[in-house]
Formats: sequence, C-alpha cells, structure tokens
Amino acid sequence: MKTFANLGLTENLLRAVKDKGYEMPSPIQVRAIPAILTGKDILAAAQTGTGKTAGFTLPMVQILDQTVSDGGRPIRALVLTPTRELAAQVQESIKAYGKYLTLKSMVVFGGVNIKPQIDQLKKGVDILVATPGRLLDLCSQKACRLNQVNMLVLDEADRMLDMGFIHDIRRVIKLLPPKRQTLLFSATFSTEIRAMTREFLVKPTTIEVTPEYKAAQTVSQCAYRCDAKAKTSLVTHLINEGNWAQVLIFTRTKHGANRLSVKLAQAGIKTNAIHGNKTQPSRIKALDDLKKRKIRVLVATDIAARGLDIIQLPHVVNYDLPNVPEDYVHRIGRTGRAGMEGEAISLVCNEERAFLRGIEKLTGQSIKLLDVSGFEPTIWPRRAPTASEVQKTAAIRKETARQARGPRRQTATRTSTRESTATGKKPSRSGNQKRKFPGGKG
Repeated sequence: MKTFANLGLTENLLRAVKDKGYEMPSPIQVRAIPAILTGKDILAAAQTGTGKTAGFTLPMVQILDQTVSDGGRPIRALVLTPTRELAAQVQESIKAYGKYLTLKSMVVFGGVNIKPQIDQLKKGVDILVATPGRLLDLCSQKACRLNQVNMLVLDEADRMLDMGFIHDIRRVIKLLPPKRQTLLFSATFSTEIRAMTREFLVKPTTIEVTPEYKAAQTVSQCAYRCDAKAKTSLVTHLINEGNWAQVLIFTRTKHGANRLSVKLAQAGIKTNAIHGNKTQPSRIKALDDLKKRKIRVLVATDIAARGLDIIQLPHVVNYDLPNVPEDYVHRIGRTGRAGMEGEAISLVCNEERAFLRGIEKLTGQSIKLLDVSGFEPTIWPRRAPTASEVQKTAAIRKETARQARGPRRQTATRTSTRESTATGKKPSRSGNQKRKFPGGKG
C-alpha cells in the first residue's frame, strides 16, 4: 500500500502531513501527486471529501519551493475557486502543508475591503488563491500582475461553469504566460468540462478515481416523507430527538435559509445562516461557531455546498431537495469526509418526489424513504407528479400570488399621475419619487 513517503514528497512536506495527523494518502492523492510533480497538465475528477485539495497543494508547494523566481516575489502559482469558502479552505491547506517552507501565500475574494488585499499584494506573494471576480478587480487596478504565473489550478471547475465564470476565467488566462502547468479538478467529466480542457490544457494526464456522482461510502442516506408545511417542525423534532450537536442544513433560497434559521432559534436551537447576501466576516464567524459548537445548526444555500470543510461533521440535512441532482452529491459530501462516518437526511414532500427519482438515477443508489410518527404526509398520491407538472404548478402558484399582491407600486404611481392630470390635483409624493431642487438635481 502506498504511503506519503512513496509519492516523491520532500521531508519538510512529510513532516507537515504528519502534523496534520494523516498516515495514508487517499486514492486521488496517490495518483495526482506524482503526476503533478512531473510538470504535466492534469485533468482530475474527484468527488468532494476525497482529499483532492491536498492532492494539488502538496506537489504545488514542493515545485515552487524547488524553483527560484526571476526576482522579487512575483505570483508564481494561481488557484481559482468558485466560492469564498472554498478559497479560504485552500489557503488554509497551503499554509498547513507549507509550514516548514518559506513560501508566502494569500487569499482574495469579494465581499470584503479590497484595500488590505492590495497592500498585502504589494509585499509580494508566491501563491495566490482567488475567486475570479475579485482577481479581475485587482488586475484592473494594477494591483496584481500574473505575467510570471507558471502554475494554474482550476478547482471545482464544473461549479465555476455552473456559476457562469467561464468568461472571467478566459479573461484571467489571457493575463497568464502561455507556457505554464495547468491543473483542472472537477467532480465531473461533463461535455462542458471536456471542452474547457481542450481550451486551457495541453495534452493533459487524465485521472479519475471514483465513479461520477457517487456519494462517499461512509455516508448513510435516508429520506423522510412529509408535507411541505411540516418540514420546519420535522427538522426541529429530528434535531432534538437525536440530540444532534452539529448539523448543516441546505435550503434552496436565501430567504428560506433566513426564515428557517429564525424558526429554529425560536424553538430554542442555536442557529445561524450563511448565503450570498451575508458579509464574508459574518459567514466566517458562523462557520467557526459551528466548528466550535457555539451553535448547533448552520443553514446554508448551495453557494456553500463545495466550500465548507468541517472536520467530523455528523449530519447534513436537505431541507429542500435540489432540483439539480448533482448538487445533492456535493451537499452530502460535507459529511463522511476523510473516512469518517456521516449521515445525510432529506425531507421530501410530494412535489419533490421527481427530484428524488432524479438523484437516485444519477447516483445509482436507492434512498430509503421513511415516515416519522406524527409527521406522515397528508398529500402523497400513488402516482408521483412529474418534474414538468411540478414546474407548471409552481408557475401557477407564483402567478396567483403576484395577482393577489396587486399591481406594482410603479404602475400605481403612474396611474395616480394620470388621474391627477385629469382632475387638476397634484399627486401625493411617494417614496419612489425624487424631490426636485433648484438646478434640476434630485
């Protein structure tokens, strides 16, 4: 059996790995580390929680440590990630594995003040971990030069495509030297990823260590039937009855995450929520509070599905089933990491049965469908609704709600203006109307 010492790593890196408490490399590490050390481009497929971050950070810091820059401290390695959480996680790994080396690294992402990042870049860094948007902002301000990057890592490449970053990635790559080593890590080898590979990589070595979309064997999965309106009561019951101390719950929307967080807090369960509308410091604090067990529950949207790294997280709950089956695997990959056991629980109402079938078809796994006494669904016909029927029903419900709210305020304002013109009365000033001042400025 392979050990870290068999992978070609230097003594300083082996010491750092030992400090982290790792004894045996994972399959992706066994195959990726030696391949990256050869200097070839790499296309690697690995599910979340399989140790892929160490799979590219260990050889990356070794290569940089063994090479010398042309002068100063230019950026020689760039890691692009789709989310702030994942960027912070990669930076933590680089610092941990490079603790006995003299390399400098930093992470940049949006949602925080850009000036401290500019000041730190001026001092020089060897490795930069970044989200695409903030990196381009820094480059446009001439605070960041990428002309000496000789190693590029695209982490969670499929997620970056899903989030619409392909154009930003192309803009970043135009700023890099054409001759470089490129590593592309993805959970899938989809058609889009293959096209991305042909565009950015040169004769890559392909590494695939797990079947696509398979959940880790250490994760037990089950689902509970219930009505949509009973989900909050059911998840509260499960947390309290199971005496769960650390729970990550996924909702489909930001408003849903906030709403559930408030309801759980009202039930006496210490909870916080993270999503795209939260500031980065608040997101970091919420995650840290869950890790330190200052809160029992963290409610998150899918933006956090691939960036959260919580050691020995025992429970993940899909409060809303994702309508994209691939997201299910990424969500439940937050538990059962590094060989630890975990439990993934889904709450399924009648309208989500088609989503559950899609997940089972994608993963090739049957998910146990259970009932909890007192929470059995009142709506569960023999024939499950199809995805198109669910979408049609949702559209009708949305339109009915819109009509119930009445015409938009802007329409009402225009109507009152037309009425005032006919009657000769001045319209009342609403919050949307700007007060006119001399000089024509509002």
